[in-house]
Amino acid sequence: MHSSSRRRLAAVALSTVLAAAGTACSSGSGSTDTKGADSGTYTIWDPYPQFAKGSAWVKLLDACGSKAGVKVKRTGFDTSDLANKTLLAAQQGNSPDVLIVDNPVVSTLAEAGVLTTTDETKLDTSAVDPNLLAAGQSDGKTYGTPIGANTLALYYNKKVLKAAGVDIASVKDWKSLTAALSEVERAGKKGITFSAIGTEEGSFQFLPWFWGSGAALTDLDSPAAVSALSLWKNWLDKGYAPNSVLNNTQTTSWQEFASGDYAFAENGTWQLAAAKKAGFDYGVLPIPATGGGSAAAPTGGEFVTVPVQSDTARYATTSKLTACLTSTTNLYDTDTTLSYVAPTEEVRKKQVAADPALKPWVDAVKAAKGRTSDDLGTKYPKISEQMWKAVQSALSGSKSPKDALTSAQAAVK
Repeated sequence: MHSSSRRRLAAVALSTVLAAAGTACSSGSGSTDTKGADSGTYTIWDPYPQFAKGSAWVKLLDACGSKAGVKVKRTGFDTSDLANKTLLAAQQGNSPDVLIVDNPVVSTLAEAGVLTTTDETKLDTSAVDPNLLAAGQSDGKTYGTPIGANTLALYYNKKVLKAAGVDIASVKDWKSLTAALSEVERAGKKGITFSAIGTEEGSFQFLPWFWGSGAALTDLDSPAAVSALSLWKNWLDKGYAPNSVLNNTQTTSWQEFASGDYAFAENGTWQLAAAKKAGFDYGVLPIPATGGGSAAAPTGGEFVTVPVQSDTARYATTSKLTACLTSTTNLYDTDTTLSYVAPTEEVRKKQVAADPALKPWVDAVKAAKGRTSDDLGTKYPKISEQMWKAVQSALSGSKSPKDALTSAQAAVK
């Protein structure tokens, strides 16, 4: 594809950037530094503005630059801004050399002609788990590699469960989880909190139950999908979950759980540090599927990608930078810093050896699924929007779960 064609596609995509960005990753603000005129300077954009100069992350970028024999010019952007800035830069012919971006955005940038494929850059992805790599694949091509993954699971308060006489080992599927919530409520405690807000966060949190029912995003009103939404509605009707879930973000939902009053909370890997400071004994359980086993939860986390450059001679050095950033040693350090689970088995073994508490998160990531997987690509944002609207309608009581999802499917078509 000619650079002029890519710029036209980027201009079109600029108005339709994926709304899914930012549900499970870092945020902050950054400046709009562009590529230096010096050919020995390579630009890197990332969504980690919380890491300032002198941090372990920035030192790693500088070290990878030194190893490649170049200077690195790095800018950290707010996650919600990064996709727009990337599309604008591509339109202007001023893309960064390396772009680290939230995984649901990859398909949007790829479709806009902004990114190179791993075949073009010779980036080795053979050790990456296929379910994690799928978030960066479109039309049979792979655009980058995951730097790490986070996902959702159930945190549980051991004291609350003990007071209710619930053995966590008994919670294996939806029926046993609901039974546990019933026992907790009967003991005068609070059951489960989650985020069902009318944004991508609501869809993100509903997806494990949706996929755990056996439903597919191409068929929002299937009987399986209805059973998942009915599960949540039943919990609200019986008082097992609070009405506040309708407005809860993942942060406010966590704050409810951190009060120590709830038995369960659906939340992510990124809350591990907060969990350790919560002041009560907790555990983590992969979200169960309806008939048992682990449900597929959506993957969060970022991909290391290589934007298209008019000067293709730059790719040789860029490939050295990306290989350095995604090496086994550097992935371990980076994913530990970000509270991410590594995308390769070798690095995950090192993580669990260093912190056995990560084991349930490793299991959850192994079962996880990209939101844009199944070749949904840029179709996902529209599907997701109708999904969260259906969840809101059903939980608020304005529509039955079946009617809400039927309306959602009709809107998607």
